[in-house]
Amino acid sequence: MESTPVTAADASRVWPALLDAHRAYQAAVSPAYDEVLWEVAQRAEDSGSLGKVDIGALVAWKRLSARTPWMAELMALPDAQIRSITRTAMGAVRDSTLSRAEAARKGRSVVWELPGCRSGDALASTLLTAAAPHRMAVYDRRAHHALTALGLNLTNTPGRYGRYLHLLDQLLAQRHPRAVDWTAREIDIALYWLGNSPTG
Repeated sequence: MESTPVTAADASRVWPALLDAHRAYQAAVSPAYDEVLWEVAQRAEDSGSLGKVDIGALVAWKRLSARTPWMAELMALPDAQIRSITRTAMGAVRDSTLSRAEAARKGRSVVWELPGCRSGDALASTLLTAAAPHRMAVYDRRAHHALTALGLNLTNTPGRYGRYLHLLDQLLAQRHPRAVDWTAREIDIALYWLGNSPTG
């Protein structure tokens, strides 16, 4: 099931907030912050998969806790097994014959096999975004909070990550003239900033 349709009225209400939040993020956060994401994305491009080192770097970038049972479970898996899973997920999220939302759903179902990706979408979406940075977007509770504050509905039922990307796709289809070069990643940055602010 897809997310609630984004109307033209929704888009005209939401885009100014996204543009302002993105501008505020850029003013407050060093351009060097995303270097880890882009380096991991380049390594994934070169190797066709993500390994333990890449996932560790993304955990640090996303500021997730590495002192959890899933991290120990992940580290106990052979890197070849992790790379096999992420290679399949990478193929899914980069499959241009699939809509962005369908590719997200397919990739998400593949990385479900990895420890840390079985509940919640924060780590899974981070891995998928590193695998296809110009197509996927990071999901977290801040982005979800921002969507709710903006009046856009995203339920927590299974398949949330695919619905999230569908919602972002709808916004991109009705993008503001000042956001012509935006990808889903720029929207997730704006949502993160909106959801992270005290008034967001």
